[in-house]
Amino acid sequence: MIFRFLSILVGILIFVGCARRGKPEGGEEDVDPPIFLNAEPSHESIHFKEEKIRLNFNEYVKLKDVNNQLVISPPMKNRPIITPAGSASKTLKIRILDTLQKNTTYTLNFGNSVEDNNEGNAIINYKYVFSTGDYIDSLKIKGSIKDAIRKDTIENFSVLLYKITEAYTDSIIFKEQPTYAGKTIDSVNFEITNLKEGKYLIIALRDFTSNYRYDPRQDKIGFYSEFITLPTEDTYDISLFKEVPAFEATRPSEVKKGRIYFGYEGDPKNMKIDLLSDSIPDFKSALVYEEGKDSVSYWYTPMERDSLVFKVSQNEYMKEFTVRLRSKELDSLMVSSKYSGTLNLKDTFSIATNIPIDKINRRKITILDKDSLDVSYITSFDQSKMKLKFDFEVQSNQEYKFKFLPEAITDLFGNVNDTLNFNIKTKAPDDYGIISFTVKNIRNFPIIVQLLDNQDAIIESIYSENESYFRFENLETSNYWIRIIFDTNKNKKWDSGNFLNRIQPEKIIYFPEKIEVQSNWISDKTFILE
Repeated sequence: MIFRFLSILVGILIFVGCARRGKPEGGEEDVDPPIFLNAEPSHESIHFKEEKIRLNFNEYVKLKDVNNQLVISPPMKNRPIITPAGSASKTLKIRILDTLQKNTTYTLNFGNSVEDNNEGNAIINYKYVFSTGDYIDSLKIKGSIKDAIRKDTIENFSVLLYKITEAYTDSIIFKEQPTYAGKTIDSVNFEITNLKEGKYLIIALRDFTSNYRYDPRQDKIGFYSEFITLPTEDTYDISLFKEVPAFEATRPSEVKKGRIYFGYEGDPKNMKIDLLSDSIPDFKSALVYEEGKDSVSYWYTPMERDSLVFKVSQNEYMKEFTVRLRSKELDSLMVSSKYSGTLNLKDTFSIATNIPIDKINRRKITILDKDSLDVSYITSFDQSKMKLKFDFEVQSNQEYKFKFLPEAITDLFGNVNDTLNFNIKTKAPDDYGIISFTVKNIRNFPIIVQLLDNQDAIIESIYSENESYFRFENLETSNYWIRIIFDTNKNKKWDSGNFLNRIQPEKIIYFPEKIEVQSNWISDKTFILE
C-alpha cells in the first residue's frame, strides 16, 4: 500500500516538473524589447577616462549584425571590443582600444542590433553617449537620402560630417575619417546627434569597405552643395550617385583568336583603339562594347603573329599596350533572334550574331507574309555590327517567315551561315494597352519621359522640349513605371554628378504609383509636379 502511494506521488512530481519546464500554451507573445537599466560609467557621463564600459539590461540580450549596425561618432581608428559576441547576457561589455580625443562627445549608436534572446525584439536606435570634456554636445542634424536614379530605397550607407577648418581641402573625403558619422534610422531618413557647433561639409556614402573613405571606383556618393552651419533647424535631402571617373585604359588580354578584351575606367565615349603593328593586307576590325561591363571587345581578322601593339586614346589621353597572341581557336558563327512566337507591333525584328558581321547578301534573305507574298524591307546594323535589324511595315494579325539561305551572312572571320528560318506572328491592336500620360507644372525643359518595366528596363523613352502630353502604345499586359529626367545640359541623356566639381546629378522624379496596363484599355494618368 505504501509502495503504491509512493509510486503515485513520484509520478505526480515528475508530471509537475515536466509541466513547469514546458512552454505555457495560449500565453501572450512577448513583443516588448529589452529595457536598458544602467551603465558603468553612466550614460552621458562627462570627464570620461575609462577603458571599459558595462551596459546592463533587464533580460538576456544578444547582438545581431552589430558590425554593420554599430556607428561610432566621431569614428575610432580601432573599433572597441564588445562581449559577449555570440551568446546572450544581461550585460554588454565594451573595451575601448583607442586614445580618445579631448573635450569630445562620443556616441555609440547600436542601431537595432541589441535584441532579446528569445523573440528577437530589438531596442530601436539604442545608443550610449559620453564626453571627455565638461559637457555633452547636444546639437543635431537630420535629413533624407535617396538614390539619384533608382526608385527603391537604399540600405547600408553612411552620412558623414567634416569640420571646416583652415586646413580643410576637398581631398579629405578620400584620405581621412570624418569628424562625425551616422546612418539612417529607417532606410530613408537620417539623424546625427551630439554635435558641436561649427561649419561642416555633409556627404552620404554607399561605403562598400565601411572605412569612411570615399573610393570612386566602387562607392556611391551624395553631397549637399553648400557647407552647413550648426546649430540649424534645416533638413538636408541628399541624392546618391555613382561618379563617372576619368577615362583610363587597363591592360588588354586575348580572349580567343581574333578577339581581345580592352578594359577601361570612366566614360568610353570617343575611345579609339589603333593597331600600331606593321600593316596587314585586308585587315578588318570592329569594337563591341560589353553591356554592363567596363570593357570593350576588339575583333580583328586573324593573323599569324606573336604579338600586336595597340594605341588606346581618348581626346588628350593616350597609352600603348602590347598583347601576346597565344590562342589558336577561332569562334564559329552563331545566329539567333530574341523574337520567337510573337512580335510586338512597335518592335523591330532583328537577328544577333556572336561575331561582328562583315557583309550580307540580300538576294539570299527573304521575308514572306502568311499569304506567301514578299515583304519589302530595309536592313541596318547597330554600332557593333553584331545585330542586323529588318525594318518593314509590321501589320496586325499577320505571320512572317524569315529565310536566310547559306552564305547570306559573312562574319569578320569569313565564316558563313547555314540555312536559317525564323517564324513570328503579330497580335491585334486590341490585344495591347495604352498609357496616356500628362505632366503638369513643368518648370524646366527639356525633359526625358521614360517608361520602365518591373525590372527597371527602359521600354520607351520620349524627349520633349515643350510637350507635356505623352502616349505609350502597343503595351503588353503588365505593370509599368514612369520617370521624368530633367535634362539640364540638353544632351538627351541622364548625367551623373561629380563631387570635386560640385556638380549634382540631373534630377529624376518617379510617378509615385505603378501603372497597370490591360489589353484593349487606356490607362489615363496625370502627374502634377510640386
